Parts: sequence; structure tokens; C-alpha cells
Amino acid sequence: MVLKRIAKIIYYKIYLKIMPTYVKELKKAILPCESLLDVGCGSNSPIKSFSHKFKSTGADSFRPSIRESKKQGIHQRYYVMNVMDLDKKFRPNSFDIVLASDLIEHLKKEDGIRLIRMMEKIAKKKIIIMTPNGFMPQDEYDDNPHQLHKSGWFVKEMKKRGYLVNGMYGLKSLREKYNPQTSRFRYLWLFLSDITQPFVYTKPEKAFHILCIKTK
Repeated sequence: MVLKRIAKIIYYKIYLKIMPTYVKELKKAILPCESLLDVGCGSNSPIKSFSHKFKSTGADSFRPSIRESKKQGIHQRYYVMNVMDLDKKFRPNSFDIVLASDLIEHLKKEDGIRLIRMMEKIAKKKIIIMTPNGFMPQDEYDDNPHQLHKSGWFVKEMKKRGYLVNGMYGLKSLREKYNPQTSRFRYLWLFLSDITQPFVYTKPEKAFHILCIKTK
């Protein structure tokens, strides 16, 4: 127990501060901005540590996730809604940035494409999309039917849509073989994944996730 506690302290208090992470890249892409729409914001948005720096709006179809996010005070405004109705709720160019973090893979391909088009109309400056690299199977969990994965998204297709694409979360082959969330050696696999992050950042085809950014 003592060693596990020490490993946890080292990982969260020291290691994450010096290694490249998704939150750091997201913060770099977002700031400075005046307004942001977090589509499919969930209960624990990755922007929570800096969402107070701008007018932040969260939209999600799963009410329990919205309730949890409100408890943490992540966004200033919330909407419980079907994300496929974005264009009915928000006007064109109404937010500086529109973000969808780990969302489009939960939609059928045609719905994901339509959502991206809506996001591009609503955003004034940037559209940011984070998604697994290719199709990654995932079933429902936490009593949330929306957690099921229905589509896969690839580097080439996002580049064709005008997005700058970078790799995140280290080597795909490593993450797929050893899931750090379920492994008994969780911190070891997190470490091994993270040290490959600088390599996959400019080689997104080899990454576990892809961070896609389009500037208007």
C-alpha cells in the first residue's frame, strides 16, 4: 500500500507536470478565447481545470452527467439536449471554439459527419475534436447507453476535412495490448504509454487517439 501511494504521488504530482498530456495540448489550443461550447461535455470534461478563464457552455444528452458536471462547477451554462440538435439551439458563429472530446465515436458515421458540419458552422474561430484513432470497440457502462462506440475516425479523413491532426495517448499498439485502466500494473503502463507520446505526436497514424483542430 505504501509503495502504491508513493507511485501515485510521483505520477500525479511530478510526472504529469513534465510530460505532454491531452489537457496541456487542449489548453494550448483553446487559450485565449472568450467563449466555448463543449459538445457531449460528460461529467468530467478535460477543460475543467481552466474553464473559468472563458464563458463555458456544456451540452450533453445524459442528465446524470450534467448533474455531476454542475457539482464540479465546470461550465457556467448547461443544456440537456440531443447533440444532433445543435443547429436548432445555437446560431452560426456563436462561440469562439466548439469542442467535442471523445464524442463522435459514439455516433453512427453519417451522424458524426453531420455533427462536425454543425460544429463548423457554430464555431467562430476553431473546432476541436478528440477521438480514438480508428474504430475502438466499447460497450455501454455506468448505466449510460450513449457510451457504446458506433464508428471509427481516421487521420486521413480528418486531414481531408481540413483538420490539423496530432497523435495523443502514446502508441496505439501499446494501449491496445495493455489497457492501463484495468491492468494491475496501471502506473507502469501509463508510464510506458506516456513516454511514447512525443513520438506519436507528429505521427498520429500510430497513436491511440487523435487530436484534430481546424482554424477558420
